[in-house]
Amino acid sequence: MPCPANLSDLGKPQEWRSHAECRQTACVTLLEPAHFCVSGETTHSAALQQTTATTEYDANAAARNTVRSGAACDLGAQERRREGVERAGRLREELGEGPVTGIEGRLAYRFAKRAFDVAFSAAVLVAFCWLFAIIAALIKADDPKGPVLFKQRRVGKGGETFQMYKFRSMCVDAEERLAELRELNEKTGPVFKMAEDPRVTRVGRWLRKLSLDELPQFINVLAGDMSTVGPRPALPAEVATYNDYQRQRLLVKPGLTCYWQTRRNRDSITFDEWVDMDLLYIKKCGVWADFKLIIQTVGVVLTAQGS
Repeated sequence: MPCPANLSDLGKPQEWRSHAECRQTACVTLLEPAHFCVSGETTHSAALQQTTATTEYDANAAARNTVRSGAACDLGAQERRREGVERAGRLREELGEGPVTGIEGRLAYRFAKRAFDVAFSAAVLVAFCWLFAIIAALIKADDPKGPVLFKQRRVGKGGETFQMYKFRSMCVDAEERLAELRELNEKTGPVFKMAEDPRVTRVGRWLRKLSLDELPQFINVLAGDMSTVGPRPALPAEVATYNDYQRQRLLVKPGLTCYWQTRRNRDSITFDEWVDMDLLYIKKCGVWADFKLIIQTVGVVLTAQGS
């Protein structure tokens, strides 16, 4: 039975394929046999898998890492891969099989979540207006030619796009330079990440380290485009590459913080793991879960563990 063809089918009860079948995998190494249930029958599959090159992005990353690491780093690389496979296995076991249904039927939680978003975002915008002014002055002093705010179209709940705000942390021509840096991408999947991105300004590097570049997104939270907690908003070009399994991220509003953002080792997390974390949040979200994620995020920010 195929995965849902469109977003409106995602919450409907139906036969469901495994995580591995839903993903567009080009090269998979099976590490350990396991079982899972599909359409009421027990079938053999792999609970733990190592995806070596799921897309062209993964292929670039794999080739680049091979060149950089050298033979002396083989043992360390194998250990990191083993840890990643084990982590992915635990995530999939906790996530389980079956569709993610979102929160449409949970009226009390939806009301409480929106009420908190409005109150919290308004309080932050008022209480830290002085910090906004200081950051704006620093950005202008560092790069007078560019704007203070960076505006970009992102994809929200149900695939609707909105304009997201951030403090500008990159040079003015950052988008134009992305193509020449694409082959240096250090993340798997459609997301682009570089530890030493040359497009980041001096002030921008500091803002990112403290996660202060995200502060203007409280405007999006207040407007209702985003929530305080939820999957990070993706670019339209990234969403265009999603398969049906990954599109389930769009069942809820995107958020300022999520499971991935609170992980101190998040640079080692693959895109597939990131998606699993988001779907696990959607499946188990609640007032207490949101509160814990907010507290964990504060800890990451205070210890300068930002991107």
